[in-house]
Amino acid sequence: MEIILKETIDTLGLEGDIVKVKPGYARNYLIPQQKAVTVNKASLARLQREQQAIENRREAEQKRAQGLAGQLEGKTITITCRVGEEDRLFGSVTTKDIAEQLAATGVKIDRRSIMLAEPIKSVGDTIVTVKTGYQMTTNLTVQVIPENTVENQPEEE
Repeated sequence: MEIILKETIDTLGLEGDIVKVKPGYARNYLIPQQKAVTVNKASLARLQREQQAIENRREAEQKRAQGLAGQLEGKTITITCRVGEEDRLFGSVTTKDIAEQLAATGVKIDRRSIMLAEPIKSVGDTIVTVKTGYQMTTNLTVQVIPENTVENQPEEE
């Protein structure tokens, strides 16, 4: 089944693209969610009328993504956590923690844009990939350092 995308979907294509998908996917998800419309004469005519507006939105999205990538490129954020023996964390550092730390530094980003294969469970530096939009990604360094706790310091007698 051919459809016209009304918004950019990472796995399918960009807004305004005509793509072929399985009928069930279109009928049960894309069309009810208003992410796509079926291809017919009326929708093709509407697509041609709106082509310039779609191009302008794509360019604006690309500029926004490049700006965000510029802010994040080479950036290092530091997260302090409680650690146990052998520098293993009590718990882990997740995408939520990274997004909160970025928001504290003034960069607001959705935690679902942070691509972390599995939570960080050890002290040290980790390179994390962040999707900035418009099919662009950038790398960010997450530095996990141990929190100074009473348990880690020798007791005085």
